[in-house]
Amino acid sequence: MSDLRLDVWRATTDNDDGATWQTDTRYGPLWRELGLHRMRHRLDAVETDGDALTVRTRVAPAGRETGLRAAYRWTSDGTHVRLTVSVVPEGDWRVPLPRLGIRLGVPGAAPEDAVFWFGGGNESYPDTRAASKDLLWDASVGELQTPYVRPQENGAHANVRWVEIGGLRADGDPEFWFTARPWTTEHLDAARHRTDLVPGDTVWVHLDHRLHGIGSQSCGPGPLPQYYLWPEPAEFSFVFSEPRD
Repeated sequence: MSDLRLDVWRATTDNDDGATWQTDTRYGPLWRELGLHRMRHRLDAVETDGDALTVRTRVAPAGRETGLRAAYRWTSDGTHVRLTVSVVPEGDWRVPLPRLGIRLGVPGAAPEDAVFWFGGGNESYPDTRAASKDLLWDASVGELQTPYVRPQENGAHANVRWVEIGGLRADGDPEFWFTARPWTTEHLDAARHRTDLVPGDTVWVHLDHRLHGIGSQSCGPGPLPQYYLWPEPAEFSFVFSEPRD
């Protein structure tokens, strides 16, 4: 496991970007204008309290007053490692967040590696999850990718209790969304054709506390208000361990 950090960005979808002829607010362009695709992570403090280690950071777009205070609290019983993430928004947020969770790398994992999870089996968002059945699933990392003509965010799974990939297991408290892909969000965001996406030597896993709705703004309305992800104080946890037999 490597490069774990708070993550709020997704490679904007056609629905996030909307159509130029629409008069409704299109949040994809506003997210880029604010700079959510280039968030900076500043280390503020590292603290110990008994057996716990807490890392405090500030995550914000460069040159902006809006940001997120994030605290990562690590504990372990010798077999399992528990991470509790606390997030507090700062400043005057005028836009919702694309996502709120963590992302991490699993070095050595490959597109053909198997992923096992209990939760939703279809790609889904908060407003498109009615057909996502909660069961025990397995698929390769490659099979989790949705091959949209224009590369964009894809592959999120809802109501996940746990996921196993590349020798790592993550259990959520509460349930979470997971996404796994053989390239970073930055590479996905920059790609214009599927051939631009070349797998590397790391699988990137997103464990999300919440996601912004997907709507249908490429040809219709955006998400309903109840599916907006407005910045607000949040806390969520994951327990990391080796996969079970």
